[in-house]
Amino acid sequence: MSKGKILFQLSGSIACFKACQLLSKLAQNGYEIEVVATASALKFVGEATLEGLTGRRVHREAFEPGQYMKHIHLARWADLILLCPASANVINKFAAGIADDLVTTLFLANDFKKPFWIAPAMNVEMLRHPATQSSLEKLESWGVRLLGTGSGALACGEVGEGRLIEPEILFGMIEKHFGGRGEVSRAEDSLKILITSGGTRVPIDGVRSIANFSTGSTGATLSDALTARGHSVTLLRARDALAPRAPVREKEFVTFQDLETMLKTELSERDYDVVIHAAAVSDYSVASLSSNGKDFSTSIGKVDSGEELTLKLHRNPKLIDQLRSFSRNKAIRVVGFKLTNSLGEAEQLEAVRKLASHARADLLVHNDLGEIVGARHRARIYSSHDPKNLVLIAEVEDKASLAKSLESLLVSKGRA
Repeated sequence: MSKGKILFQLSGSIACFKACQLLSKLAQNGYEIEVVATASALKFVGEATLEGLTGRRVHREAFEPGQYMKHIHLARWADLILLCPASANVINKFAAGIADDLVTTLFLANDFKKPFWIAPAMNVEMLRHPATQSSLEKLESWGVRLLGTGSGALACGEVGEGRLIEPEILFGMIEKHFGGRGEVSRAEDSLKILITSGGTRVPIDGVRSIANFSTGSTGATLSDALTARGHSVTLLRARDALAPRAPVREKEFVTFQDLETMLKTELSERDYDVVIHAAAVSDYSVASLSSNGKDFSTSIGKVDSGEELTLKLHRNPKLIDQLRSFSRNKAIRVVGFKLTNSLGEAEQLEAVRKLASHARADLLVHNDLGEIVGARHRARIYSSHDPKNLVLIAEVEDKASLAKSLESLLVSKGRA
């Protein structure tokens, strides 16, 4: 018995060889597959290979005698439609509504009543090009699920984003989708989530900075868990923060100003349901830098290490306080984090209450350094709508449990 019907489409990329690995694994594990390939894809991998892996002929022509309606029938037949690899050319054609071959015509015939997934693969600059980024955002707004890309060495010899997700990761996503082992069970439960992660740095000069000890591991764990559950995740993470294992849409920041700008842009331009603000944000920035009565700019190459330095700091605004004003979705749900350092229970609660008084968050997650030992990472989740009457909703012992609890609370709230 078939585990599921997949319309598997390939476009022109050297990553087609990876797609063949995924096709093989899907066929061996009981999936029913129809393959559609662009002319460019068949320059990288032959029809004989694709037919041998699936046991079915490859669809390549939009106008074939006796099958003029295949662009309708194939789209209706499938339980899941996957474009893998997705080239910049086809992504931009999709967004522009161009239908000049079978793959693009199938997209125009898609009724969006079933999942349509895209796994991009291209050079890093092609991925970053404004046309491609605009097209990806448009496709996501139409209901397409973007699977993100990996980073590393590319076929062209450059290094960066744009690698196709590894076949085993893609296979795991498909298994979860069809098997129900962890994937959100209803399309309406899928959320668009923005996560911030890691610590900002405060530049002193061109080579020195003030930093904090945040590793970004909580943000990475949340990103992986929520992606695995079928939610659309964008991760804003510090440059040296822990990277997630599952591929997601990512942007890197260094300073408070970087993160502030990214949050303004992301929240004003994209319709997020939730923002999880887990980043450790600097409370201060350098207002002035002087040595022996002489003022310096923080952008200079390096202050002489033989001199004593005087730093004057000014307070940064609280980013969590501004998230709702940044957001185009005024009903966005906000999850904030509060870390305390070995405080007593009453002092911990007072610290959370103080944050709740100005943050306008729906949920606040509290950790205390004294309760973080090894794999144990105790956290308490509070409802913070009424700062004077905080409600303890859940208490968890590790990051995986935190991710599960937050996901459950956010999805159930979305149904209400």
